[in-house]
Amino acid sequence: MSLHFFKAVTIILLFVVNFSTFSQTKKVSRDWTSFSQSISVKANKETKFKLQASVKVETETEGGFAGLWVRVDNTNGEYGFFDNMMDRPISSRQWKKYVIEGYIDEHSKIIKLGGLCLNNGKFYFDNFELFIQNEKGTYEKLALSNAQFENLVDNEMIPGWNRGISKDKKVYVKEFTAYSVKNKEDKSFCLMIEGKGIKNNSNTINAEEGFTPQIGTLISMLNNLSRRVESAVQGLDVRQTDHLLDDKANRIGALVMHLAAAEAYYQVYTFENRGFNDEEKAKWQIGLSLGDKAREEFKGKPISYYLDVYKEVRKKTVEELSKRNDEWLSQLRPGSVMNNHWAWFHVMEHQSSHLGQILMLKKRIPEEEKEKITLPKNKID
Repeated sequence: MSLHFFKAVTIILLFVVNFSTFSQTKKVSRDWTSFSQSISVKANKETKFKLQASVKVETETEGGFAGLWVRVDNTNGEYGFFDNMMDRPISSRQWKKYVIEGYIDEHSKIIKLGGLCLNNGKFYFDNFELFIQNEKGTYEKLALSNAQFENLVDNEMIPGWNRGISKDKKVYVKEFTAYSVKNKEDKSFCLMIEGKGIKNNSNTINAEEGFTPQIGTLISMLNNLSRRVESAVQGLDVRQTDHLLDDKANRIGALVMHLAAAEAYYQVYTFENRGFNDEEKAKWQIGLSLGDKAREEFKGKPISYYLDVYKEVRKKTVEELSKRNDEWLSQLRPGSVMNNHWAWFHVMEHQSSHLGQILMLKKRIPEEEKEKITLPKNKID
């Protein structure tokens, strides 16, 4: 076997590895971002740990916060302890040390830890430390990679850390950029993540401008839910989008189409006082009904296909609601005991219910089997 052959194989393998890495990197748009690393752990009883780090926040935006976060992943695929500090978010402009205290047990496999940023602002992190109790009850320090961020950010990559919450899927958020900056106090480096251009805060409900008060609030809630749906699915590949939990389940792509179909139905029901016509039934009925036909129809397409349909339906909903006012919301439906406001509340209720289903299905998607590459055993000539 010639040396040239092995050079060719090496190049191919490098391409496969690099392509695989690229394919697991997602670029998304949302109002928060995170970074993380994972530590393998094992315990035979409940054992305490604590994570601590220094954080400060510079923001003029209401709702601009930072936090530390920890999640324990168990051997059965479920989650154990979790805390992301959203009940005590960090907003101080001064460097302060923050601590999360948690526990692992005999079911624990991995501690995932890191920081998160929400909305516009500059978010600074430094000096991450993880401690776990030993049998004597004394806390012992575990080694973390680049815990003080002295290895500098390069092309959005934070050495030793993953962008997102998983080492297998890096998630870069368009609105956030990572930098290495020097601390003024001691000239050491820290991590700074800057959030810019975020207009929609997913944690507040306000009346959208240009609408009557109740209509504007309704649209704000509808769009908040749709952003949650989009955020939950937008990183899925075709294999994940098409995963079928069992022969009676629905694929995630089909469920997104179902949300679009149901909203399209309530458009004609509330805006035009009718049901679907024949043309609309041909377009929407399979998605609306789900079942066997939907399992056959909705597969082999990227998640963007379903999201584009979903977004187009929502665009029409907002356009039609803009033509109406709060009085219209309070009007009873002809021949019904519900009013228009309740009808659109039901649309939100319906989408929230299926969002929970989508999140459950995501957790049940098996890991992708990696193809094994076997090199020839022949010796080099």
